Amino acid sequence: MKKAMRELAAAINRVDPAAAFSFELWDGEIIEYGDRPKTTLVIKSAEVPGQMCSKGFLGFGEAYMSGDLDVEGDLQELLRLGLIAQFDERNFLLFQKLKLLPFYLSTIGTVRKAGNNIAHHYDLTPEFYSLFLDASLTYSCGYFKNEHDSLDQAQRNKYDHIARKLMLSPDDTLVDVGCGWGGMLLHCAREYGSRGVGITISKNQGRYFSRKIQDYGLEDRIEVKLQDYRQLTGKFDKFVSVGMFEHVGKRFMPVFMRTTAELLKKGGIGLLHTIAKEVESATDAWTLRYIFPGGYLPSLAEIVREMGRAGFAILDIEGLRLHYGRTLDCWISNFEKNAAKVREMFNEQFFRMWRLYLNASSAAFKYDGTRLYQILFSNGLNNDLPMTRDFMYR
Repeated sequence: MKKAMRELAAAINRVDPAAAFSFELWDGEIIEYGDRPKTTLVIKSAEVPGQMCSKGFLGFGEAYMSGDLDVEGDLQELLRLGLIAQFDERNFLLFQKLKLLPFYLSTIGTVRKAGNNIAHHYDLTPEFYSLFLDASLTYSCGYFKNEHDSLDQAQRNKYDHIARKLMLSPDDTLVDVGCGWGGMLLHCAREYGSRGVGITISKNQGRYFSRKIQDYGLEDRIEVKLQDYRQLTGKFDKFVSVGMFEHVGKRFMPVFMRTTAELLKKGGIGLLHTIAKEVESATDAWTLRYIFPGGYLPSLAEIVREMGRAGFAILDIEGLRLHYGRTLDCWISNFEKNAAKVREMFNEQFFRMWRLYLNASSAAFKYDGTRLYQILFSNGLNNDLPMTRDFMYR
C-alpha cells in the first residue's frame, strides 16, 4: 500500500509540479514534493491506503470522519490536488459502485422518499445553521458585487438580483419551490410588495418560516406549505426555485419542468438558481451517502433540454461559480469559529464530516467542474419582454 501512496504523490506532482505537499505515513515515512508543504496528508492506519484505493473519495472521506487520516495545513489545497489528479476517477472501482447500488435505489426522489432525503440534511436545527449562515439563514450562493460585501449583504444582493431578473412588482404572485427558511419570499414581500407561496418538505424549515412570517406581520402576503412540488396547484405570475433542483434527481427532472409549466401562467417569467455541471457525470458517492442522499447535479445541457421539452423559452443564463466559492469560504470561516459549539451539539465525527463537505464543495467550485447557474425563462413566448439586459442592473 505504500507503493500506492507513492504513485499517487507522483501523479499529483506530474499534474502540478509547483505544488508543495507531503504525505506522512503510519510508520513515520514522509513522501514530500516541493519546499515548505502547504498541506500534509497524515495517514494514521495501514488500512487507509487500501480504503482510498478501492473506494476513492468515499474511502478518503470515511477515513477522515473516523480520524484514521488527518490533514495538516490547507485542507482545500489537498482537495484541489486530489481533483486535478482525478483521484476519485482513478480509484473508485466498479465493484464498489455496484455495492452502493441498493443505497442509490433506496434514495431515489419519489414523493415518499424525498421527505426522508431532505430531512437527513435540512431537519438539523436552525440553531446549527445559524452557526455559519447569514442572519436570514440563506443556504445558497450569495452575489458579491465587490470584495467588501459581507455574507449578509451578498445574500441580500442575490435576492435583489433575482427580483430584478423576474421584474417583480407589487401586483405579482410569486411561487418559491423549495423555499428553505424563507429568505427569498420575505425579502420580496418587504422590498417589492409581492405576494407569495413557498413550499418545502422540511418540517424544520416550514416551522421556522411560519414564525418569521408572523414576526414580520406578513400573513396577508406570504404563505408557506409543507408539501412536495408535485402536489402543489395554482397559477402564479412568477416562479423561482433557489438551490432545490439539485435534490430532484435525474429521473424526475421532466416532472419538475412539467409541474413548473403548470404553475406558471402563460408568458410568465421564472428563474431556476441551481448547482450544475457542464459535463454530465454522477454525483460522488461520499456526498450521496453522508450529505445529500438522492441528490444529482445535472449538466447545463440536461437542464436546457428539459426546459425546451416543457415549452419554456430561455431568456438568460448567468454563471456564478466564483460567487459560490466565496460564499462557501464565508460559511467555512463561520463554521470554524464555532467549532466547539458544533462539536457540543453533535460529535467529532459530525464536525469532521461537515468540515470536509464545506471545503470539498468550495474546492469543487474553484478547481473542478461544479457550476452555479441562474437560468431565466418564460413559459412559452412572451414578445413584450425587454430586448436587453438593462433591467437586471438598474
